[in-house]
Amino acid sequence: MKTVQEQLAIIKRGAEEILVEKELIEKLESGKPLRVKAGFDPTAADLHLGHTVLINKLKQFQDLGHEVLFLIGDFTAMIGDPTGKSATRPPLTAEEVAQNAETYKEQVFKILDPAKTTVMFNSEWMSKMSAADMIQLAGKQTVARMLERNDFGDRYASNTPIAIHEFLYPLVQGYDSVAMDADIELGGTDQKFNLLMGRTLQGHYGKPQQCTLTMPILEGLDGVQKMSKSLNNYIGIKDEPNDMFGKVMSVSDELMWRYYELLSFESLETIEGLKEAIANGENPRNVKVKLALELITRFHSEEAANNALKDFETKFSKNAIPDDIDELTIEGGMPLANILKEAGLVASTSDGHRMTKQGAVKIDGEKVEDSRQVMPAGTTAVYQVGKRKFAKITLS
Repeated sequence: MKTVQEQLAIIKRGAEEILVEKELIEKLESGKPLRVKAGFDPTAADLHLGHTVLINKLKQFQDLGHEVLFLIGDFTAMIGDPTGKSATRPPLTAEEVAQNAETYKEQVFKILDPAKTTVMFNSEWMSKMSAADMIQLAGKQTVARMLERNDFGDRYASNTPIAIHEFLYPLVQGYDSVAMDADIELGGTDQKFNLLMGRTLQGHYGKPQQCTLTMPILEGLDGVQKMSKSLNNYIGIKDEPNDMFGKVMSVSDELMWRYYELLSFESLETIEGLKEAIANGENPRNVKVKLALELITRFHSEEAANNALKDFETKFSKNAIPDDIDELTIEGGMPLANILKEAGLVASTSDGHRMTKQGAVKIDGEKVEDSRQVMPAGTTAVYQVGKRKFAKITLS
């Protein structure tokens, strides 16, 4: 059994903020296993590594002997989380939510121990609420308090509509903590308002108040914007091993340490040792390979990880061009950045300009420096972005 201070050091690893740390220490000192809550709305079928930042933290609590409450927000998903949104978004249907929820359970148990995890659905208690119960819950907060949320405040100030049901979202998420008797709730930094709502409502209902722990939002492969499928800068849990390996290897040397801190289960001492090794001349590529192998083993198998390494070395270690690259025909007479976007090698023309400036764009193996040069029609060449994106393009 680890001491309170040893537990706290593990809990704080990579965390952004704990509220209130003194209270968390008191809960740990009680010796009672804590009820650790994290909620996920099943709004999409597949999870990416950005989602696993919270799940990894749950795993750490689990390994420390605490009780993990994995909440699937099937009720809240039908409201639609307004966090960070500049407009009201359409809610999902009950059928969509149910289908996504099943895939979530399959994916999270690649990290969590199912025998030590309690999976809960907030429809269990929310669907039993009467209209009078919901009105009573809404009476626990004021409109002024809701407008303290940045996204609500910004939309109100800019005369952008806020649907009344959106105010219910943080209330329902907060009430989940009441129903679940949570001792601590985990969430991303963008969820701070909602997490504190749980603490507030527990007080209103005469229950011990939960502590909150926020985790940072993981940057995507571009190292700038948060990991997102819509931005095509993500590594999916269900990605094929070879794709996952290539994506991890495309991460910058600087961002690699961020991924180690938030995604790896290696100890902080081990990670410090890796940093020292690089400072003493170790190739960062080898350390990145170690991370790729760990992640692929977690989500696939050790054999799949080793095979992905062999494939990567065959294709990329000697700058070999893969045999199975896409062959495209695109209209010529456009700047290089536009060609790259049309070919799907970059997410946008600005991304094309940025990647070219960083020296990551090659044509037939030769590095290109001017992303604005107009590519003439009548040529065929192999275009490359980074270490793993290729396309044979004919300009018509």
